[in-house]
Parts: sequence; C-alpha cells; structure tokens
Amino acid sequence: MSLKVQLLLLQAVIVCLATLITGVIAVTLQERAIRTSYQDRMIAVAQSVARQQVILDALDDADPAAVIQPVAELIRQASDVTYVVVTDADGIRLSHPDPDRIGEPVSTDPSVPLSGETFVGTQEGTLGVSWRVKVPIFADVDGGDVVGTVSVGILESEISAQFLSQVPWLLVAMGASAVIGVFGAAWVTSVVRKRIFRLEPGEIATLVEQRETVLHRIGEGIITVDEHGVITTANDAAARLLGDDDLVGRTADEALEPAVADVLRRGEPDGALVLVGERVLIARSTGTVVDGEATAATLLLRDHTELHQALREMDGAQSLTDGLRAQAHEFANTMHVLSGLLELGLVDDAREFIAGSSPGGAMGDGETRPVLGQFELSALLAVKTAQAREVGITLEVRRRPGDADDAPRLSEDVGHDLVTIVGNLVDNAVEACGLGDRVEVCARMDDGMIVVAVDDSGPGVPEDERARIFVEGVSSKAPAGARGPHRRGIGLALVRRVVRRRRGDVSVTDSPLGGARFVVRLPIDAPSPTTSAHEAVPA
Repeated sequence: MSLKVQLLLLQAVIVCLATLITGVIAVTLQERAIRTSYQDRMIAVAQSVARQQVILDALDDADPAAVIQPVAELIRQASDVTYVVVTDADGIRLSHPDPDRIGEPVSTDPSVPLSGETFVGTQEGTLGVSWRVKVPIFADVDGGDVVGTVSVGILESEISAQFLSQVPWLLVAMGASAVIGVFGAAWVTSVVRKRIFRLEPGEIATLVEQRETVLHRIGEGIITVDEHGVITTANDAAARLLGDDDLVGRTADEALEPAVADVLRRGEPDGALVLVGERVLIARSTGTVVDGEATAATLLLRDHTELHQALREMDGAQSLTDGLRAQAHEFANTMHVLSGLLELGLVDDAREFIAGSSPGGAMGDGETRPVLGQFELSALLAVKTAQAREVGITLEVRRRPGDADDAPRLSEDVGHDLVTIVGNLVDNAVEACGLGDRVEVCARMDDGMIVVAVDDSGPGVPEDERARIFVEGVSSKAPAGARGPHRRGIGLALVRRVVRRRRGDVSVTDSPLGGARFVVRLPIDAPSPTTSAHEAVPA
C-alpha cells in the first residue's frame, strides 16, 4: 500500500472515529438536555399546584375532586405535560386525565412525597411508562403536615419522539463533518507528499540510512547551520578535526574558531586554508548570506595532511630527483673539465682540480653528523639545500664543533615538531629570497634549551609588521592569489602554536645577512603534545 493511500485511510479513519464519538456525545447531551428541560418544567408545575390555595381549601371539602379536577386539567393543558394527578394523604386520586380513575388509589408508591420529600424518576403508571415528579402538599403554604401529593409527568414515548425528531439533523451534521474531514485529509496527504518529494517510507528510510552512513563515516567534516547561525548538524569527522564533541545546538561564532567561522560566513566554494589548533584544514562553505538575506549554510572541513599525503610523497620524490639531477649535472661538468685538462696534457692541473673538488655534492655539505642528533632534520635540510641551489639561493647549515657529539636523545614527538618548525622557517626564508641570496640555519643546544636560528639576506620584516607576522592570514610576501588552498599566512602561525605548546618562544629580528632572523627557543624537557601537524605549508 502506497504512502498516499496509507495517509488517506489513516486520516479518514481518525476523522470518522472522531466524528462518531462527537456525535454520540452530542446525542447524549441532547437527550439529557431534553430530560432536564422537562424535569425543570414538571417540578415548577408540581410545586405551583401544591402551593395553590384553592387546592389546599378543596382538600377539606366533602367532594374535593369537583374543585381540584378542573384546575389540574387546566394546568396540564397549559403546561403541555401528560398528566397532573393530585392525591389526598391516603394516596387516593383527586384528579386524573381519565376521570374514571378519580377516587382510585395511585398505581405507584406514594411514600416518598407523603414523607415530605420530592421524587424524580421513571415509573410505569396507568398511562404507561413516564418521566415524573412527585411533590408533597403541606397543610400550610409555609409548611406543616403533609395533606396530599401532586404528581406531574410526561410519557417516555413523547420524550423519545422529541429526541428522535432532532437526530436527523445531528446525523446530517456528522456526515457533513466526516465528508469535510475526508477531503481535508486528502488535501493534507497531498501537501505532505509534496514536501517529502513523493517518496515512499522505504525510500525515506533508505535515504536516512545512507545519510547517516555518509555523514558519520566519511573523513571530511560536515557542519550545517540554520538561518540563525545555530549548528544543526556536525558529523564525527568535524568533531575530531575541531577537537569539540559538543557542537550541535551552539552558535557558529561561539563553537568555531574565528578563522573557520569567517569562512562559513562569507562563503568559500574553492576552499581556504585555516589553522585550527595545530591542524591545517581546508574549509569550504556555501555562505550564510544569499542576496542580502540570512540563510542556512554548509561547511566542509578536510584535513590538509590527509588530503595531500600523496602530494607530499610526490614532492619528496621530485626533490630527490632534482637533487640527483643537479648532482649528475655537476658530475658531468667535472668530467668535462677533467677531460679537457687531460687532452691539453695538464695532468698536474687535473690532479689539483680533483683534490679541490668539494665533498658532498648537490645533496649535502659532506657532514655526516645529524643536526641536533635528528637524522630526519638532517635529511630535511639536505633536500631544502638542493631545492634552494636549483633556484640560485645558497642554503647553509652552520655547525659548531661538537654540537651533536654529546647531544641528548630527543623524544620522537620533539623531533617531529622540530621538522615542522624548521621546515616552515626555511621555506619562509627561501621564498623571501631571490637569485644570489643566502639562507643560514643554525641549530644548537644551550643550557637545556634547543635554539634554532634561521637567517636570510632577503628584504626582511618591517618592525611594524613583526608583531602581526605570526597571526594566521598575515604574510610579509606578495599574495599568492585569491583566497584558496594556497592562501599565505599559515606557516608562521603554525610555528608559533607549536612553539607555545612546548612552552618555548619565537621571535623575529634583523639578520646580520641583511634580511630577517627567526629564532626559536624550546625547552628540551617540554611536555608531550596532544596534537601536532608535521608538514610545511606556505607562509
């Protein structure tokens, strides 16, 4: 059975049941109202007869029926009741619609009114089953002994006839209500179907299951906000990337970091790099304002590390290839020089040329000791040296004698953070330099501190920019283009966050080389990090 038919039938059944119940209640109330109306009329008639002086005086006559019968019949006809029966203290009729019944004892028990109480109920008398009222007649208007009774009633058949005369109108009203309700149910069904895109329950359940699967099992963070800026949906990946499990129900400005909230607000379909803690994310958003009006929006978050893992591996392979190509090129040039010297017969000159050739080639400086005892850091600087040489920049790693001979072994997480810090600072320096410039890196340990200094001969950093250079989105270099995945102003902000987490400090001053000097100081025994980001990003 289709959803349309199910909705229509269910609503029709509900409407019919509600109409039927309402009709039964209305019929019951109508019947009760008729009885109450008759009861009030009968009580008023009976009490009026019982208090009339002419009735009280006639009870003392030798033939009281001669006076009471005409009065009782006149009142009966005027009040539209079935009968008005007056009896004496012995229950003998003194009036009756059938004159032949006068002088006979009443057919029902008169003990209740003769005891001074009022009786209301249904009893069967000489005229049939009737709804009746019995009241006592007191000797005095203000009270006294009971000298008789007055019984006023109406046949149950007359009450039923009056009630049944009104039932057709009730049935018509109920039928009309049911028809209107069914048509209303059909309209509601049509509206509901349109709003759920005419999907069937099975299709809706499948969509919900697929949504939950996609929402909570993909690696991308998904956050949706309504037109008021309140977060309505946040999947598991979003909570993991933002480090907050309590996102839903809070406003975006309250729950998200300013950089992420800014991307959400302005809309960023191509994506922008944002820094959340020490995690670099690509954020995309549809924007919360469309045509000047607030609207719901969706924010997508992707981990830059996970997204570009393959690219980093490819970049590493490319860097190694470039280094080997440069080394092969230098080796070919060396062979050409040697070949020329030998052809000219300058054997001694060739021997001196070989002796004067520098060791290490294009991939290093010939030094076998690792920088700060970290082979990963040494490998990183070797690759950066080769890359710098390819663009005409000299990158030198300055060492002091014995720097790494007795260096304490650093924990793995400290080594990873050093790779992040040095990689970003070297990239920042190389990008600031041009052809023929120079970059120097010095890393040492002093009094329980790791000190890393990166100098360059570039344009430097103006003094008024040095306080802002570590703020996310601020860069001393020319913009890389419109906002997007390569937006600048991320690398130095990441360096400062990593350094601060390790209770260190980073500063920028003028360099003896003429450019900028970045100095990082880290305690060797800094606490272990809770999160880290091991990659170099554009500064």
